[in-house]
Amino acid sequence: MIQAIHKLVTFEDFAAWRPEGGRYELHDGVIVEMAQPVGDHEDVVGFLALNISIEIGRQKLPYFIPKTVLVKPSEGESAYSPDILIINRPSLVNEPLWKKESTVSQAISIPLVIEVVSTNWRDDYYKKLADYEGIGIPEYWIIDYAAIGARKFIGNPKLPTISIYQLIDGEYQVTQFKGDTHIVSPTFPELNLTAEQIFQAGGVQI
Repeated sequence: MIQAIHKLVTFEDFAAWRPEGGRYELHDGVIVEMAQPVGDHEDVVGFLALNISIEIGRQKLPYFIPKTVLVKPSEGESAYSPDILIINRPSLVNEPLWKKESTVSQAISIPLVIEVVSTNWRDDYYKKLADYEGIGIPEYWIIDYAAIGARKFIGNPKLPTISIYQLIDGEYQVTQFKGDTHIVSPTFPELNLTAEQIFQAGGVQI
């Protein structure tokens, strides 16, 4: 469940207003307060963040996973706080909003973004998908561990699904993973995880 504060604001107003407590996003000029995630959601986020961090360290990649960084599309008045955001540290020198607003807006700074689906699943599958594609983010995961997205996205019958969108010729192309299939990530090709392992972190019994 999300709660919108129905007063249109600019990104600059939002960045100046955003309090340290709570989690907020800006959707087309509307400030949205994100609900506190359930425990299973946080289990999935924690499991993935740990395993990806291990892979970053193992490969000595110049990446890190921040806590509260915003992703801002170049068009419109929106800014998102992804569940997991991989940052390419060397590119931050070219991010105009980094120093003051801890915000990134360039594809080169964002190798991978991950959203774990909750009750506001439409944002992940529609709005954020389009905006992340528009930014040019090379890879976007949607982790639907509870299978609550629409059938047109995860199939019928609805099953826990990981959708990995890869940017090819400026458009996202999706590959989906279910059950004991191994995840294939362009950003982390040696990441040794199955969809089932990720779902089990969220309490899903396959």
